[in-house]
Amino acid sequence: MKLKYLFPNYFKTIGMILFIPSVILGLIYLINQPEPDFLNIRVFAILYTDFLIDPSFFAITDTNAFDEIVGLVLMISLIFIAFSKEPFEDEFISRIRLESLVRATYFNYVILFLTIIFVYGHAFYWIMVINMFSILIFFIIRFNWIIYKEKKSVAT
Repeated sequence: MKLKYLFPNYFKTIGMILFIPSVILGLIYLINQPEPDFLNIRVFAILYTDFLIDPSFFAITDTNAFDEIVGLVLMISLIFIAFSKEPFEDEFISRIRLESLVRATYFNYVILFLTIIFVYGHAFYWIMVINMFSILIFFIIRFNWIIYKEKKSVAT
């Protein structure tokens, strides 16, 4: 079966190489929120607000790009890991991939639902930030867990 929407298998390795430092830098950002001076840049913003006061549309603003860079690299790494072909991609793997994506979506939205009901304030913001990445993380964990279990059951 020829799947045109998946990356070649070697993208998974690239994704893992990018994933490790981006997670470490992401955790550092969550804890300390560093803003290295060399990443202070002027950027084009479609929408810029300061706590919903005086919104600016299509403006140039100053920002520190640390969190944007870390977020983009983390996102790219997770996409590479999640959507790279397996060495032996077949219909069975495709079915596991689809089931894992559906279950990850359900699980992610259950967590989001509970977060909307039970979490407030600044903690809600951080959970929403993490929620951007969690669906891919849940997918990768479930997909690889099922593949591991299937390989283990075939080997015995």
